Amino acid sequence: MLAPVLHVLPLTTIVRERVLPVAGKVNASVNQKVNPTDVVAEATFAREHVLLDVARAFGVTAKAADKMIKVKEGDRLSQGAVVAENGGFISRAIKAPRAGRVMVAGGGQVLMEVGEARIELRAGLPGVVTRIVPERGVVIRTVGALIQGTWGNGRVENGLMTSLIEKEDDVLTADRLDVSLRGSVILGGHVRDQETLRAAADMPVRGLIISSLNVSLIQPAMQMKYPILVLDGFGAMPMNSAAFQLLPTHNKNEVTVNAEFPDRYSGGRPEVVIPKQVENEPEEPQDFVPFAVGQRVRLRRSPHTGMIGSIADLPEGLSKLPSGLHAPAAEVKLENGEAALVPLVNLEVVG
Repeated sequence: MLAPVLHVLPLTTIVRERVLPVAGKVNASVNQKVNPTDVVAEATFAREHVLLDVARAFGVTAKAADKMIKVKEGDRLSQGAVVAENGGFISRAIKAPRAGRVMVAGGGQVLMEVGEARIELRAGLPGVVTRIVPERGVVIRTVGALIQGTWGNGRVENGLMTSLIEKEDDVLTADRLDVSLRGSVILGGHVRDQETLRAAADMPVRGLIISSLNVSLIQPAMQMKYPILVLDGFGAMPMNSAAFQLLPTHNKNEVTVNAEFPDRYSGGRPEVVIPKQVENEPEEPQDFVPFAVGQRVRLRRSPHTGMIGSIADLPEGLSKLPSGLHAPAAEVKLENGEAALVPLVNLEVVG
């Protein structure tokens, strides 16, 4: 069975494909150096569709209605533009209810897309564009430290990181955020109240990297204009030892916080990238590896959520769990000295 890998690496080669959800325009070129907040591709899309039934409105057949339609596929119309006109003794017209683009015109009907929205795709990390994905985006390559988390609020930013965490179970509170931290990316512990998020916004900071977040703060965190990256999950959880041992060593270093939403289908995860200059690039890390004895793992479910341990044994076949269920499992020795029998689906390799 393959295990997902949570990357907490002091140095690695990072390759990321950054693509739009719809076709659009790519703004970057191969070998171009990009910053995390650079817009590498953009697109517009319609948020709504409006169907104008010309045949029914004029009480005629679809064939007759087609002769009355004055627009064609691809036309961009302003609000109030004439879409169809019957040309009778008392002329009647059907007008565009909103500005938009004609998607289909025929069969006695006109389908419009309206309410255009613009998408800007940001690079998400500093690096070099190695490949263009036509009409969709780019592939970017860089070298540095990589620390992945479990949740993000969908924003990207970079800046100098200031560490405010002294032990894994620290709590980050509003009174620890003063004006000297303005423009910084803050590394902190658990956030338990909305006042802390607001204080960070008022400064403003360029991002928060935190161990955990009260579940009641998910919606307020989504509304913040700066990135919030949660390393370990929701509830009062300490920072996992792998991240705690690595991140504070980069205090006052330039970091990129890509707090993208986790995507179980693409494998995308929120992550912190700390760029480094090296002569020889290390190998790219693997996102999935077979389970093996001795691997460092992180537990993803209660009662040991977020804890780090190592695989002591991999029993063959199915193991009987404390719940009474039978499943493939591993015997894990936790950092606190405890031993636990954990289903493999509740483990991820740290590396």
